[in-house]
Amino acid sequence: MATGNLGCVVVAVDGSEESMKALQWALDNLRLRPGGEEVEPGALVVLHVQSPPSITAGLNPGPIPFGGPSEVDVPAFTAAIEAHQRRITQAIMDHALKICAVKEVNVKTHVVVGDPKEKICEVAANLKSDLLVMGCRAIGPIKRMFLGSVSNYCINHVGCPVVVIKDA
Repeated sequence: MATGNLGCVVVAVDGSEESMKALQWALDNLRLRPGGEEVEPGALVVLHVQSPPSITAGLNPGPIPFGGPSEVDVPAFTAAIEAHQRRITQAIMDHALKICAVKEVNVKTHVVVGDPKEKICEVAANLKSDLLVMGCRAIGPIKRMFLGSVSNYCINHVGCPVVVIKDA
């Protein structure tokens, strides 16, 4: 599957092997629009969505009893989680860029914070992407029922074609 008219391809990566296989598939199988005098060359956008710290921690300190403040902020705890998230994101993006280094392609990186399924669709729309490429983990029907599938959500909500690379 090669095409030379793709202006923007978004590849969503989350650190899983499946997402890195999707990135490799995009590099091996897609051809972006070449640049010209009046045409900007196509770009491959490697997108990573960080979970917000409260979701990442899975902990929400309850309100302080007996009339204490209802909104508790634990700055050191939150800062530590955010720093850890930044290290995870950096490792994911470094690995993705290492994969991209062997191909001569215009690669841009994009990191956002939020719910992955919503943010992937939002970024794809904002960038006016021609294609979204993502991996898919086989999480099973029970987990999928409770957790949902990011790839399934994106297929049904993004405004461009989606290629999902399934784990073999």
